[in-house]
Amino acid sequence: MRKRLLFLVTIIFAFSMILAGCSGNNKEEVSGNEKNGTKLELWTFNELHGKYYSHMAKLWNESHPNKKINLVVNVYPYEDAHNKLLVALQSGKGAPDLADIEISKFANFLKGKPQILPLNDVIEPEQNSIVQSRLDIYSKDGKYYGIDFHVGASVIYYNKEILDKAGVNPDDIKTWDDFEKAGKTVLEKTGKPMTTLETTDQWSLWPQVAQLKGSVDFLDENGKVNLDDPQIIKVLKYQQKLIKEGIAIAAPGNFHHAEEYYGFMNKGGAASVWMPMWYMGRFVDYMPDLKGKIVIKPMPSWEIGSPRSAGMGGTGTVVTNQSKHPQLAKEFLAYAKLSKEGNIEIWKQLGFDPIRKDVWNSPELRESNKFTEYFGSNIFDILLEIKDEIEGVKIGERTPEVSDAIKTKILYRTLVDMEDPEKVLKEVTKELK
Repeated sequence: MRKRLLFLVTIIFAFSMILAGCSGNNKEEVSGNEKNGTKLELWTFNELHGKYYSHMAKLWNESHPNKKINLVVNVYPYEDAHNKLLVALQSGKGAPDLADIEISKFANFLKGKPQILPLNDVIEPEQNSIVQSRLDIYSKDGKYYGIDFHVGASVIYYNKEILDKAGVNPDDIKTWDDFEKAGKTVLEKTGKPMTTLETTDQWSLWPQVAQLKGSVDFLDENGKVNLDDPQIIKVLKYQQKLIKEGIAIAAPGNFHHAEEYYGFMNKGGAASVWMPMWYMGRFVDYMPDLKGKIVIKPMPSWEIGSPRSAGMGGTGTVVTNQSKHPQLAKEFLAYAKLSKEGNIEIWKQLGFDPIRKDVWNSPELRESNKFTEYFGSNIFDILLEIKDEIEGVKIGERTPEVSDAIKTKILYRTLVDMEDPEKVLKEVTKELK
């Protein structure tokens, strides 16, 4: 039965690729590197990632004149990129040398015998300098299969202008109880909600869950679905309570990457939002009117002494087993995402918190750029403050379907329709099990 199901899914994926091709909107090429080098093809779902790789290919060619590459980057829509790669790897042909795989999809590529190559030979020489949790999420049986862009440390972004009007000091908000109390004051004094919560994505829920005691997560230690854990029920009840009290509202557009949301926040719609550090770029690019008004702080914790952050999101870049130049592909990937130079460029080009801990104090990360001009010069002081409190997350074979259930079945029902969180979480857990 499983074989027939897998065959059917493969056929559906393949057919969707044909339709995408007919639409004329299935990919965008990002290139511009030397044509006389060894050709390497890379697939990604993010145009900014594509531009970064092209930039790093130019730097690689300058510093490796005897190993020049001609990097061809193809940018596909998110679902198409993952489906197309999965089909190519399952069929044994058509895969690129390198590919980006988003964290929620990565487990699909580790099932059975992975068709992507272990990267231990390039990771282990640098491992002591890397945040280990960012390696673990792309691992299986002691082998590392993906390299991330960022730590994704969750922080909270406060609108200082709104908090000042309410007489609230963000440094006094230590716990989520403090946050709720401050939210009541902000609502009473300004009429504005303290925060927004996603109802079709997981970036409001997952960081709070990862902060819980005992490493509670959506999956347990054995990779089994854990959505009905009493502590997770408690987190969702807390979020529902915030909405009932008017302290929080459902994010306009349902998630924090919607055009409606950017417009709402740009006009000073809410006093805060908690998201990973990589969300800084969204403020800079889509909420320009908040420049100089947003301050970055550690997230509140569930109790004093508990973790104030969690590593969220991620894109594991892989080398496929169909690459004709696997060692060169690995070396370039290591240069782009593991080396000191690469990690400094990740900050400069993308504004991500790099996975190498030893560059967080580098002078290059203190140089003025669009992020420091927007948020102030102390961005990495916050990261250094919470560096030992960045909780990891559990990733396993069930992650893609659990993530989908949160986005499509759980959040809207509990935060918009106001169904009982315990009932919904137990019901969905039973379905998944």
